[in-house]
Amino acid sequence: MLRPRIIPCLLIKNGGLVKTAKFIQPKYVGDPINAVRIFNEKEVDELIVVDIDATTLGREPDYTLIKHLAAECRMPLCYGGGIKTVEQIQKIISLGVEKIAISSAAIQTPELINAAASRVGSQSVVVVLDFKRTGIRRRYELFTHNGTRNTGIDPVKFAKQVESHGAGEVLINSIENDGVMKGYDMSIVKEVRDVISLPLTVLGGAGSLNDIAKLIQQFGIIGAAAGSLFVFKGKYRAVLITYPNSDVKDNLISESCYA
Repeated sequence: MLRPRIIPCLLIKNGGLVKTAKFIQPKYVGDPINAVRIFNEKEVDELIVVDIDATTLGREPDYTLIKHLAAECRMPLCYGGGIKTVEQIQKIISLGVEKIAISSAAIQTPELINAAASRVGSQSVVVVLDFKRTGIRRRYELFTHNGTRNTGIDPVKFAKQVESHGAGEVLINSIENDGVMKGYDMSIVKEVRDVISLPLTVLGGAGSLNDIAKLIQQFGIIGAAAGSLFVFKGKYRAVLITYPNSDVKDNLISESCYA
């Protein structure tokens, strides 16, 4: 039976675990391998790990780190960062990663989505759409390279294009809401949900389990991803890795789905 997924998202910079706010000011929060071990104990639904340096610096994915992460993970792992070719994708999957996440490469060359899906299967291909509102009209537009390059592309229209190219999942990530912990951008979630039938994951803004509950209540079977919520505690943002236990999670999902 399909269920909503609650997914921690970890960011890697210089080999360390960091957390950003609006895609800037990365704060070191610990060792990624240790974080994975803690999330194993907490029995998370899935884990997303993104190397935020790789694409910006134009370097290869860190295969050694990926191998170590995959070896430690006891949950499905999605990895993104620096992926540009089908060969890289196949190598990452061969290391034990269940899904790969591509963003700028998918936008620059949508045909990569088709090629990746043909090589490793659609279910393993996640396209990440980083967006924010721009201009006087506050229109949604896609950004790449850690939010530094505006593509001018409408994320809702591109999400529909992504589906036609054979992606298995879409992840939408609000740059403006990143690390702010004041709730998801529900309006764009609805717009994207209305035009695609693919599994959809939402990232950027979750500050409490109530934000996740609201997302699930409105959209049902969806991926609710968060970073700060699962690595910070309290108003002073002390580093503490958390995740709802099975009873809390089951109650949250059942109450949200049948509210």
